[in-house]
Amino acid sequence: MIFVFLHMQRTLLLFLLILFSNEVFGQEVRLPADLRQHNLVTYNASLFNPAFSLDRNEPESVAFWTRWQWQSIDSDPTTLFLNYTRRIDGRSAAGAAFFQQNTGVYFNTGGVINYAYAINFNATTQLAFGVNLFGFKQKLADDRFVIDPNIPLPQLRVSNDFILQMAPGIRLSVLGLSFSVASENLFDYNFALNESNTDRADKIFMGMLSYDFPITMKEPNAYFRPSLYLRTLPGEANQIGINTLFNTRKYWAQLGYNNFYGVGIGGGATLFERLSLGALAEFGTSASINTKKPSFEIMAAYFLGTPEERFAVTDYNLELAEKPILTDQELQDEKLKENLEKEQALAAQEKAKETERLNKANEKKVKDSLANLKEAEAVVLTRKDRRQQRDSLALAQNQKLEQGRLQDSINRKKEADAIVAAQRRDLERKQDSLNQIKIAEEEAIKKQAELENLAQQEADKPKTDEKYEEVKSASGIEPGYYLIANVFGTKKYYEAFMKDLTAKGLQPNSFVTGPKNYNYVYLGRYDTMGEARKARDSKLGGKYPDKTWIFRVIGN
Repeated sequence: MIFVFLHMQRTLLLFLLILFSNEVFGQEVRLPADLRQHNLVTYNASLFNPAFSLDRNEPESVAFWTRWQWQSIDSDPTTLFLNYTRRIDGRSAAGAAFFQQNTGVYFNTGGVINYAYAINFNATTQLAFGVNLFGFKQKLADDRFVIDPNIPLPQLRVSNDFILQMAPGIRLSVLGLSFSVASENLFDYNFALNESNTDRADKIFMGMLSYDFPITMKEPNAYFRPSLYLRTLPGEANQIGINTLFNTRKYWAQLGYNNFYGVGIGGGATLFERLSLGALAEFGTSASINTKKPSFEIMAAYFLGTPEERFAVTDYNLELAEKPILTDQELQDEKLKENLEKEQALAAQEKAKETERLNKANEKKVKDSLANLKEAEAVVLTRKDRRQQRDSLALAQNQKLEQGRLQDSINRKKEADAIVAAQRRDLERKQDSLNQIKIAEEEAIKKQAELENLAQQEADKPKTDEKYEEVKSASGIEPGYYLIANVFGTKKYYEAFMKDLTAKGLQPNSFVTGPKNYNYVYLGRYDTMGEARKARDSKLGGKYPDKTWIFRVIGN
């Protein structure tokens, strides 16, 4: 009973303090409890949606962002975020960050781990997943109200909690259109209280719709990106905002509006192709905050890779030019095609065996026929000799009888000739059969050549995990398979790369093609895909250890 009474006293005291605070600070604008990251459109965009670390964080880079809300540098509330992002492979990226935020009520200090993974359905459609895992300590940011220890009232607990918070996100991209959804605190746990840190009704959700419009100008890779977003906040009206970004590889500018925070104008530039610096100012426009001072944001980023890696053609998703991922129906068609080819190969083998058996049987028949013919001719000659002897002995006795017998011999000779002629006709028919067999063999050889041609065409097709590009024809380029070492859009880096390969004892060549006239540097040209793969897989016989890929010019 005493415990229940004390608990009721603390609840009543907390209620009175909340009423007192609302009366004293009722004129102050209540600041939402979110991270206030709605202006992050370039670096550190993974704080808005963890899936953005795949491309909008420009991996591999270290980036810094800070925001001073309505205050000067030494005042609060402020936010600070220092992030490192790295691309793991063509489909995933990861990062780690330190963050510090003053919400006006709590002061949060801790770290963030980020991971994102993308699934490419085809050359134009991608689904990306991401998650931010926050771990931070939370304490009261404003301790100006202190209860008199002489008054016998229960004291409020001093907050110094450790909180683990998970923020998942997802993004669907089709060509330049992108739709993303994320939550800042979908799952969280307070280890000091051994319970969830926020109720189900206190979850923060964000949705964004944007489209990238490529812009043709002197600066390569320039684009214009308008974005529309909606944020739901506990106990607050929904935030609706729009943001437009104009971006090139040397500079960017942005203009945005949030129905709570107001209008934001910012921009930045990239120096030495590595260091990026930017700033933004946000001005309140609503009646509740138009008397507040402007909010300021500053960002800085440093790109850790080489400039060629940052601006090479491969950075703009040339991986999508590789063999696309097959759907279930396409996989079934491929399997049926493979089974059909196997059945055709088995049928060709059986046909070849049957043809060989027929050839042997016909050869045996021909030999037997020739032997029978020789035997018949020998029999005819033997009978003729005997008849001539008998006729010579009987000639003196009876000329008429001899003439009759001679006539019988002539008739029998005609019969024998007829038999020989019939056997010869039979032999000719068998010879025709042999000719037909030869024709069948030629047709089988032709079919085999067609199957080998189909097999060669299949061998020329790129594999699922193989980087490959092809064009039907290119002016001044001989058809064939080229082993590409690198692609450049800048003459300075192209010439430096060619000199470096020549210094290593290689004999590089290049050609210019594509709508943007990029220089393709190749180490060799081959007539077949197999020769090109052999050169690629053997690292050009051990002469070039770096990564290469295959570019095919089909020709007429």
